[in-house]
Amino acid sequence: MPLTDLAIRALKPQASRYSRTDERGLVLEVFPTGGMLWHYRYRLNGKAERVTLGRYPALPLKQARLERDRREAMVAQGQSPAAQKRLAKVALAADTTVAAFGERFFREVVAKDRKDLTLPRRYFDKAIVPAIGHKAVREVTTEDVRAIIWRKKEEGFDAAAGAIRGVLKRLFDYAMSAGLATANPVLALPMRHVHRARSRERALAPEEIRVFLKAAVDSNVRRQFKVALRLILLTLVRKSELMFARWEHVDFEKAEWSIPAEHSKTGKPHLVFLSPQALALFTELRSLAGGSELVLPGRGTLTKPFAHSAINNALKVALRGQDIPAFTIHDLRRTASTLLHEHGWPADVVEKALNHTIGGVRGVYNRAEYSGQRREMLEFWGEYVDRLGKGA
Repeated sequence: MPLTDLAIRALKPQASRYSRTDERGLVLEVFPTGGMLWHYRYRLNGKAERVTLGRYPALPLKQARLERDRREAMVAQGQSPAAQKRLAKVALAADTTVAAFGERFFREVVAKDRKDLTLPRRYFDKAIVPAIGHKAVREVTTEDVRAIIWRKKEEGFDAAAGAIRGVLKRLFDYAMSAGLATANPVLALPMRHVHRARSRERALAPEEIRVFLKAAVDSNVRRQFKVALRLILLTLVRKSELMFARWEHVDFEKAEWSIPAEHSKTGKPHLVFLSPQALALFTELRSLAGGSELVLPGRGTLTKPFAHSAINNALKVALRGQDIPAFTIHDLRRTASTLLHEHGWPADVVEKALNHTIGGVRGVYNRAEYSGQRREMLEFWGEYVDRLGKGA
């Protein structure tokens, strides 16, 4: 029986989607959410096909029948409406620019496998879009992407060049899947020629910690960065965990900092026990935060944190001219781990404080949190670092 407007308005959503048929292949699909979608079903060369016409009520019954009639005429001439629609999409996308497609790439690909989009988003906005954002995706060449990557290498940032290559490769992989590109221009630039990551073993000796602490205090970097650098050393946390910290997660009475799962690299919540020294630094940061909900609000804003590169640059500035081999912020965690092990603290306690996932059989069966030992160990570490700082 043909559908009527009254009958369509009377349709109610059910636990699973269902369909109601009109005439000559016109079908209305009803979803559990209450939405309704028109389809035209037909057979061409003995094969069943279907093409979507539009949503009801934006596409009313009368108009849906006209759309069905138009597709029916195409089938009579041996043409596939479904194939024509796919071709029309590709033709429409032929002029899609890198900047426009990048938004879809971040929404449909990157956001699904990363919690933190800050770094890839910055590389895309700051390095890729200014260079090729205006170009159609299918027109980008290997020379275009080489220029972007090598510009960063020439600035002395090989690791960043490798990261930019990674963003470009994934973007053009997805462009090929979407029919916008027939080849990936990044594949002509192997990662081994851009950046080869090396496992790091740098851990500061006590005398180097003393130099670092004094250099940070004496430098002209922002006071928040001076405090943050020392706080990372005292708490053993990752840089990102501090950059995204909020005051609601810091309990001054219990001397505890709760890192939520969304800010933790392991994807699990982590509790940091604060030594008196670390607690004093949080107190100072609260006075510097200007009422922001963030522990480290960025320059000129109370709602966004500093960029990850800002504290890296602060470390470089603080160490400029110092007689000490270069190191990274992450090396501060390795330094704490190394010295705590040397002072006899159990490996599992140190690993738990570092928010590492313990592997193997021990990781499966050992669910201990070592709360008391971790608090005692971090108080010892706070006093140890404090003595080095006073010695400086």
